[in-house]
Amino acid sequence: MSTSLTSSAERPGDDALGAPGSRVSFVVQRDGRAATAEELAPLSFAGYAHFTAMQVRGGQVRGLDLHLERLRSASVELFGRALPDDRVRSYLRAALKAGPADLSLTATMYSPAGEFTVAGAEVEPEVLIRTGPAASGPEGPLALATVEYERVLPAVKHVGEVAKTYFLRQATDQGFDDAAFVDRRGRLSEASIWNLAFWDGTAVVWPVAEMLTGTTMGIVRRRLDRLGVPQRVQEITLADLPALAGGVVMNSWTPGVAVHRIGSVPLPAAPSFVELLHRAYQAEPLTSP
Repeated sequence: MSTSLTSSAERPGDDALGAPGSRVSFVVQRDGRAATAEELAPLSFAGYAHFTAMQVRGGQVRGLDLHLERLRSASVELFGRALPDDRVRSYLRAALKAGPADLSLTATMYSPAGEFTVAGAEVEPEVLIRTGPAASGPEGPLALATVEYERVLPAVKHVGEVAKTYFLRQATDQGFDDAAFVDRRGRLSEASIWNLAFWDGTAVVWPVAEMLTGTTMGIVRRRLDRLGVPQRVQEITLADLPALAGGVVMNSWTPGVAVHRIGSVPLPAAPSFVELLHRAYQAEPLTSP
């Protein structure tokens, strides 16, 4: 007998109608309808898929175009074809309709042919959408351990990356908050689930290395351009950090959490830099799927 999987959570002051102390429903949907246990069971043992994660506020999303482009390009890379944006948007709308106005949403693309197979281009990807409580990330500031690591297919936000959680656990065991990755050339690239950004006192500095370009990073960069804030890209090693005036991590949770140390190298507090990134992000309009 199939079991429809819909999760619920108690969160004071948050429900579909905004009534305090009410019950909140979140969903797991496959191609726009409630997913069954039978449909999800094979995916529990699979790891060939990609996804995007977003924060929804008032039923709307910042940078929706970037999320759709991410899903489209990664699907072509992994599966040889992508779903039309209109269909993906319809699945997003179905998930949002079933939940509260503010939530976290993850949209995962996978092939119904499964893992360890070579599906033809006629096999369309399918979409698994999960919603959950809204998130805004840690308060910070954070200390990041350094790990020499380069992700496979770094431009694709793919699933099953055991290294991210493994190095996070290793870092916390060593007294850090998270881990930052250094490539074989000694360049800082990204952190476990974050992009890195730095401040030199007048310009935002983005690391040059093989990495995932985050949607929040894309939003911030285009908004900083419109604000007239200088930006540049640069290869950054640990030896370059003392010359910088601040650093942050960012992801779909937040456009900036201060970093006060990477490895053994301290970074100065830069509250105006963090505020600038948040202001740039907030300037991006919210849009409906």
